[in-house]
Amino acid sequence: MVGSALQIAGLLLGGIGMIGTFAVTGMPQWRVSAFIENNIIVFETIWEGLWMHCIRQANIRMQCKVYDSVLALSPDLQASRGLMCAGSVLSFLAFMVAIIGMKCTRCAKSSWQAKGYIILMAGLLFILSGAVELIPVCWVANSIISDFYNPMVNVAQKRELGEALYLGWVAAFCLIAAGGIFCCLCRCCEETRSYGYSSPTHYPPHSQHCHGKTESSYSRSQYV
Repeated sequence: MVGSALQIAGLLLGGIGMIGTFAVTGMPQWRVSAFIENNIIVFETIWEGLWMHCIRQANIRMQCKVYDSVLALSPDLQASRGLMCAGSVLSFLAFMVAIIGMKCTRCAKSSWQAKGYIILMAGLLFILSGAVELIPVCWVANSIISDFYNPMVNVAQKRELGEALYLGWVAAFCLIAAGGIFCCLCRCCEETRSYGYSSPTHYPPHSQHCHGKTESSYSRSQYV
């Protein structure tokens, strides 16, 4: 019962992390305008994402444009494109492998080992996808903070942390938590399998009586 609840919890966390990873990859709110010092034009907000940049004017309309070239992006955003795509693919694979591992709740002794390997693979993929997602999110956040406190950077070019970064941290945490749950489930399956193999064989009282009777009759036949 506890194992089934943990499986459902792990699958839900993994699904939330996977959907969050897809959303973060497509969201343009990675870098947002910083309204500081002389930059007080608050009716216009600039968003910069991995694939496009948007200008939102007074909550009335928003115009977005896809980047003309990858070379126009900063190095952190260029690397984040590939890493986020890789994290999305890994999280999707982990989710599918987890579903395959959860298809049967009761298995024969010969399939306990295979089920444990499938659950372990899903857990490792979830952890790997979460770690891959953390790299670009933390990298971009560090770049934004460094430029914000750098006096050599123009005020109009300074940015703040966007909503996509916060959502990325939450999604990565969900993926890593799901991976930890599935790895623990793999350990539980391994212990259950080893316990089933090492359980001693108990003979019924009737069998022991018959066995002793046969042994005593054989001993009397030797003395005759």
